[in-house]
Amino acid sequence: MQLEDSISSSNLKPPTESEWENAVPRQRCSMEGMDLPFTGKKGWEPCSPCLNQLTIEMFMNKNPPLRRTLADIIMEKITEKQTEVETALSELSGCPMPQLDPRVLEVYRGVREVLSKYRSGKLPKAFKIIPALSNWEQILYITEPETWTAAAMYQATRIFSSNLKERMAQRFYNLVLLPRIRDDIAEYKRLNFHLYMALKKALFKPAAWFKGILIPLCESGTCTLREAIIIGSILSKCSIPVLHSSAALLKLAEMQYSGANSIFLRLLIDKKYALPFRVLDALVFHFLAFRTDQRLLPVLWHQSFLALAQRYKEDLSSEQKEALLELLKFHSHPQISPEIRRELMNSKTRDVEGEQPVAME
Repeated sequence: MQLEDSISSSNLKPPTESEWENAVPRQRCSMEGMDLPFTGKKGWEPCSPCLNQLTIEMFMNKNPPLRRTLADIIMEKITEKQTEVETALSELSGCPMPQLDPRVLEVYRGVREVLSKYRSGKLPKAFKIIPALSNWEQILYITEPETWTAAAMYQATRIFSSNLKERMAQRFYNLVLLPRIRDDIAEYKRLNFHLYMALKKALFKPAAWFKGILIPLCESGTCTLREAIIIGSILSKCSIPVLHSSAALLKLAEMQYSGANSIFLRLLIDKKYALPFRVLDALVFHFLAFRTDQRLLPVLWHQSFLALAQRYKEDLSSEQKEALLELLKFHSHPQISPEIRRELMNSKTRDVEGEQPVAME
């Protein structure tokens, strides 16, 4: 009955059978134990996981940008950089940029063959020196990263994360590691162990990890629930400096909302950092922005709202608490909203600037 009330109270129309078949994967329904995406007596009623998935898809980008292959992305970046360098050299010295030596091409084509079959053991020395080269992106393109095995991707991430500078590591994460991880999850519905360890090892440079993996993933507007849960598990397992996490929270709170944002927000909030007031204010404004949103919000949004109320209830001002309590009148959940209200009402508020301290008797 709660599902019926939540659907009828919103502007959602019950989807047709064909729409459900296209939008929701067939899975065992938790309500009736039937291998169908629908249950119930009154027409087509979704089970709880299916309803949550459909609600999250409402917030995804309806017109996502065309996903190019990894080779297209790398080649475009190389061409732009090569054109700039050739132009600069021609203006200064009048000579064009030299092409790669055929012997270098032959060596790294051999490295490509090794990495496409790599399982364990030592890597070619020619591959280990790539981070030290000025044209490392061009050399990396010759090895065709999309053909590497998962074990080779892990070893490459170890080398590049420890030897590249932060900006260069960010480019490697964004152009090589992230597309490979998303493709693997989309194809196998789970992430290979070696790729998961590569994602974990990439956190060696937290700023590059957030700028090259997490933020672009959320900004794309196409991050699925499965991708968010897998990548978010890295955040809960690893120790991250507070400054990097605060910057990531600030960026997530200010960007356009998608269902995956709630997962990353909740995981970072649950790490119980001593956040600056600027980040806390941004998180409060993030939730208050939904006062005029008439859409049915997913459970993940209410869970992240509850995490904020539990962890930072005493760091909020009285005005912010009143505004958040008012927000519960617009968007409520039968089980979670009472907990949020209890946390906000039965807690102290942070000192307001200009308020005189109360004398203790």
